[in-house]
Amino acid sequence: MRPLWPFLILAASLLPMSVVYCATFLPLHRAFPLNHTLGLDQLRARDSVRHARLLQSFVGGVVDFSVQGSPDPYLVGVDGSSTPLLYFTKVKLGSPPREFTVQIDTGSDVLWVTCSSCRNCPQSSALGIQLNYFDTTSSSTAGLVPCSHPICTSEIQTAATQCSPQSNQCIYSFQYGDGSGTTGYYVADTFYFDAVLGKSSIANSSAVIVFGCSTFQSGDLTKTEKAVDGIFGFGQGGLSVVSQLSSHGITPRVFSHCLKGEGSGGGILVLGEILEPGIVYSPLVPSQSHYNLNLQSIAVNGQLLSIDPAAFATSNDRGTIVDSGTTLAYLVEEAYNPFVSAVTATVQPSVTPTIYKGNQCYLVSNSVSEVFPPVSLNFAGGASMLLKPQEYLINLGPSQNGAPLWCIGFQKAQAGLSILGDLVLKDKIFVYDLAHQRIGWANYDCSLSVTVSVTSSKDFINAGQWSVSSSSRDMLLKLLPPSIMALLMHILALMSLQIL
Repeated sequence: MRPLWPFLILAASLLPMSVVYCATFLPLHRAFPLNHTLGLDQLRARDSVRHARLLQSFVGGVVDFSVQGSPDPYLVGVDGSSTPLLYFTKVKLGSPPREFTVQIDTGSDVLWVTCSSCRNCPQSSALGIQLNYFDTTSSSTAGLVPCSHPICTSEIQTAATQCSPQSNQCIYSFQYGDGSGTTGYYVADTFYFDAVLGKSSIANSSAVIVFGCSTFQSGDLTKTEKAVDGIFGFGQGGLSVVSQLSSHGITPRVFSHCLKGEGSGGGILVLGEILEPGIVYSPLVPSQSHYNLNLQSIAVNGQLLSIDPAAFATSNDRGTIVDSGTTLAYLVEEAYNPFVSAVTATVQPSVTPTIYKGNQCYLVSNSVSEVFPPVSLNFAGGASMLLKPQEYLINLGPSQNGAPLWCIGFQKAQAGLSILGDLVLKDKIFVYDLAHQRIGWANYDCSLSVTVSVTSSKDFINAGQWSVSSSSRDMLLKLLPPSIMALLMHILALMSLQIL
């Protein structure tokens, strides 16, 4: 075999001063069965299961099983169960590649899919999804991860990772208090993606990554009405696909999403940084398992609420997190009560306040945009998140007297954790900049194309048009064809994983 080093040295010598990455786009889809209205109490029950998992103390890598990204939280399964909609995407794994439908989850790290040998796993899905199963014996490039691999021996080992001496396999077991969970083993195989390499240039690229192969599932994972092929974790841990591709120099250590809140939902997920002039950033709270931000104050109609800043302080079981797996949004009691009181005082006497099933609601005759005030969540670094009424209210349809019934969508947190869920995440660009430990956001129409950075110097391309701003980048692509670039990325991935 010809030595790789002369080729690698040549390729490195052609790189411009800025670090060049490829951007990867994954379209998000939303699956839903029939429409049925359900109450806030049912949505809170669904979220409470999610939060019971979030509040457990763990060190990365713990997979949760949330249903993601519901712009309309009042859609449930055909059997009447309280299953909100979810955002999902498709990934291709193995050789030949097979396509798997996976949930997007910012609250976990590991990408895992169901193994063909899985016991107690659903055989069909009520979401209209054709379930697929990964078969290590059918993929010519699959390799079992041995106990000697770094994920079983190094700092990226998780609390759920174990070694099986009998088979010399690195295995995992994720169990939760509600009875749901999965066990399986880690596999190294090819992950396929479309890499945007420059002006009108899209390469069918691939890289070897480590992911989980589930051999047993329990609890919610076994339910047909919620069944998908697996979970795509986008946490901060070393086993996330974002971290793995970044460590190979393929993508930057940043990902972004834009979740549509209207129509049939959907949106876009980018393994890269979406660029938008209006994006504001706030630093992540360091050394946290989730995406914690430092919420400092809340303003209603421009007036700061009287809330002790200590109510938002981050500790083991307190703070504010961004979580796409939560349907609604939650505020600690010290902030929730002043917030509801301020909104109610502002809208009277234009609307009629009422309590509906324990929730603060309003009978509204006019447009909520005309009556209800803007709300501002103010974070560290001077970053504010301005919420329109539809981003803190839920429409429950007509009341008994025919007037539309709108309720506060923010709920009172049962613990000390404030959670920003899909209610406020939709219709916004969100950028999770792990390299700089910050999160950014901006209001945006997620049905439009987005502009994405492909270099550390902010050269950019436009999704859909694939334009690029850097002349040095064009020169690099002329000298180094996309097919060769993709091959180089693949070789570097294999070398860095040390599995071959």
